[in-house]
Amino acid sequence: MVTGSCLCGAVRWRVDGPLTEMTHCHCSMCRKIHGAPFATYAAVDPETVTFLSGKDHTSFFESSPGAMRAFCSRCGSVVPFPGDSEMPVGGLDGDPGARPEAHIFAAFQAPWHVIADDLPRHDIWGEEMEGPVIDMPTRAAPEEDILHGSCLCNAIAYEVPSRFKRVHNCHCSRCRKARAAAHTTNGFLDIDDLRFTRGEDHLKLWHLPGARYFAQSFCSLCGSVMPRHDRGRMVAVIPFGSLDSDPGRSADDHVFVGSRAPWYDFADHLPRHDEMPP
Repeated sequence: MVTGSCLCGAVRWRVDGPLTEMTHCHCSMCRKIHGAPFATYAAVDPETVTFLSGKDHTSFFESSPGAMRAFCSRCGSVVPFPGDSEMPVGGLDGDPGARPEAHIFAAFQAPWHVIADDLPRHDIWGEEMEGPVIDMPTRAAPEEDILHGSCLCNAIAYEVPSRFKRVHNCHCSRCRKARAAAHTTNGFLDIDDLRFTRGEDHLKLWHLPGARYFAQSFCSLCGSVMPRHDRGRMVAVIPFGSLDSDPGRSADDHVFVGSRAPWYDFADHLPRHDEMPP
């Protein structure tokens, strides 16, 4: 048995059966919803999943015909869709026992993320996919020194310059819960560098009680993780998974690796810090 929850704890569930066929998904829809370089899902028997709380806090979005995604309407964390056979592993509290077996939709991987391990890679999802493969279209023409981003439902759009001060792959338990992913990739800019061009009224911001800076910004319509103005540190925090443009760079390092997911192994050679470097 393993339990799971959103970051704020409003939505909770329990899995009494085994999790199998764990994969890292690189499709742009997963990247936008999770605000991460990839999402990790495992197969589960829906009959073994029990929701313990949070029905009133769960919102849903149909990302493609027949494909429903669920998120906590309070904190924006991705949560399981009731009755679905795919479980977002990043929201689990403990070790699920299973380990990643492959990368899927690798043909759509983010240009700023390098797949460095030796797991099998499928451009789509093996040979069993039926029907057309749906991935997000390009939404903005490239502009010199200006990057564009948006949520999955396209209600919110923003632009930022490409002059990131630093970019971290963060493995802290807060980010893993908030993004329901192995880790997130966040870029940092001056606070005035972030400009929303559409849909700012659809943004929802949730502050983690007791945290000095941590907060989650997300689209209230589709649940996609969005950038935010962090006035405590006077920076703009940009989840790279929300970008439509290629930032032309990747992460500088891994931070808070002392809290990494037990099912995630490092394969690249980026510097690693147990917490945040000085």
